[in-house]
Amino acid sequence: MKLKEIITQDVNERPTYIYVVAEIGINHNGSVDLAKKMIDIAKQSGCDAVKFQKRDLELVYGKNFLNELWDSPWGTTQGDQKRKLEFGYDEYQELHKYSKNLNLDFSASAWDEKSLEFLDKFSIDFQKVASALVTNKDFLVKVAERNIITLLSLGMCNWKIADDAIKIFDSLNCPVIPMHCVSTYPANEDELNLIQIKSIQNRYSRVTGYSGHETSVSPSLVAATLGARVIERHITLDRAMYGSDQSASLEFPGMQRLVGSLRKLPSIYGSEEKTISDREKNVAKKLRYWEK
Repeated sequence: MKLKEIITQDVNERPTYIYVVAEIGINHNGSVDLAKKMIDIAKQSGCDAVKFQKRDLELVYGKNFLNELWDSPWGTTQGDQKRKLEFGYDEYQELHKYSKNLNLDFSASAWDEKSLEFLDKFSIDFQKVASALVTNKDFLVKVAERNIITLLSLGMCNWKIADDAIKIFDSLNCPVIPMHCVSTYPANEDELNLIQIKSIQNRYSRVTGYSGHETSVSPSLVAATLGARVIERHITLDRAMYGSDQSASLEFPGMQRLVGSLRKLPSIYGSEEKTISDREKNVAKKLRYWEK
C-alpha cells in the first residue's frame, strides 16, 4: 500500500495497513555496497520504503566545525568524516534505481534548501522533515511548496512549535503526516511517551506516525496499536559498526520481527462488534453444560 492511500484513511477506523520506512540515513558509512545491503534487508524484512539523509555540509555545519579535530576511519577532522558520509548524484541515482527495482519507495531527509533542490532531480515518493528542522519556518515553506506527502517528525517540539509547523503545510495544501518522535539516540523506553500519538491524532484529526530511536522492537508495536499508521525505524547491518546512529538502529532480525508483527495487527484488531464466533460456539457447546 502506498502513502497516498494511507493518508486518506479515516483515523477513527481500525487501520488496514501499517506503512514501514527503513531509515538507512548515514549508516552506510559512505559505501554504496553497504547501502545496497541495507536496502536488501529492508526488502527482505517486508518494509515499504527506504530513506537516506542529504545535507549541504558547508551550510549545515559551517567551516569552523568541519575543521575541528575528530578521529574517524576517514581522517582527522569533522569534515573528513562528514564528507565521506555524504552521497552525491551518481550514488543517489544508483540507489534510487536499485530500490525501485525491488519495488521499494525511496526518499531522503533534506536538511537545507540546496539539498531539497538536489532531491528534486529524483522521483522521491515522500518528503521527510527531521525534528531539528521543525522551527526553520522558511525551510518548511520550501518543503511544503513541493506538494509531496511529508512526514514531519515532532521531536524537540512543544504544541506551539508543532502547531506552527502544521499550519504552514496546511496553508500550502501540502499533505503532512505528523510523526511522534523523541530526539535522543538511542532513546530510553521510559522517555518515549507514546500516548502522545493519540494526542497528536486528536489535535490534528489526521493520520499520524511514529519515528523511533529506541533499541527494542516492542515500542513500535505499541505505537501502532495507539494509532500510528506509519512507522519509521533506523536500520543497520551491525549496531556495533562505526557511526552515531548505529546504536539506535535495528538489525535484520529485529526489523524482520517488527514488520512481521505489524503486518498481523489489522487482522488481530478485528471488529468492535461483540459477537460469538463459530469456533467459540463449538467451545460453548462443550463448556456451558446448563444450556444443553
